[in-house]
Amino acid sequence: MHSSLCIMHSSLCIMKDVLDEIVAHKRVEVQRFKEQLPEREIHRRVESVLGNPVASLRKTLLASESGIISEFKRKSPSKGWIKEEGRADQIPLSYQQNGAAAVSILTDEMFFGGSDAFVTEARRSGVTIPILYKNFVIDEYQLFQARLCGASAVLLIAADLSLSECRSLLRTAHELQLEVLLEMHDERELDYAELEPDVCGVNNRNLGTFVTDVQNSFRMASRLPSDACKVSESGISQPQNVRDLRMAGFNGFLIGESFMKTPSPGDALKSFIEELKTHPCPPEGREL
Repeated sequence: MHSSLCIMHSSLCIMKDVLDEIVAHKRVEVQRFKEQLPEREIHRRVESVLGNPVASLRKTLLASESGIISEFKRKSPSKGWIKEEGRADQIPLSYQQNGAAAVSILTDEMFFGGSDAFVTEARRSGVTIPILYKNFVIDEYQLFQARLCGASAVLLIAADLSLSECRSLLRTAHELQLEVLLEMHDERELDYAELEPDVCGVNNRNLGTFVTDVQNSFRMASRLPSDACKVSESGISQPQNVRDLRMAGFNGFLIGESFMKTPSPGDALKSFIEELKTHPCPPEGREL
């Protein structure tokens, strides 16, 4: 019993250390961005694009047969480079052409090899479906960055934010016509769902140990609001995962590494969807 508690305590410490490192670096990074492009200027630039329509991630997922959010992810802290040569002006568009409901683009540079420019490049290449701006958002300045580069929605991570911080960022995101995917990992973060984000996400990957367990989504499914648009994130590698998660009430399924580690991510998505269609499940988990 004592050893189990020690292991649990050790895992929590690792998780805290990793998140602390990422968030500490993010604060320095955001301050540098503010020096390069002052807040007043980025506010002015965003104001000029607020009239442009933004595709709704929530509505798209609720209406989609596959619900797949394909991720453009070149690198991860646990795996290193996945596809260093991956191009943002090619892969996201190939995702769209092969049936993705939406695209997630990593924009963190240090830990994920990403960039805001990747969202812009994807839009310029012809991507019109919703784009999720995936980063560690801890400052409203980043919301302006997301809106300026062409994102439709932003990721907010409960583990990175207090309830009051999250509530404030969610409100600002909506003012900027951005939707919010609010990511939770376990029951201790369920209070965040009461903020009524546009989409509730469940991360199957422990951010400290990097261990992935899709069962985490099944554990969390019934604990989330029944009317929430739900997305399961990480560890989804088989069409059967999507079928089972759909039956459990999930509307969206974020898949990154399974596609990105292949020679052609778009073709991998196409094959995945084709297999999914051979044994489709009804929308929102309802029996036919």
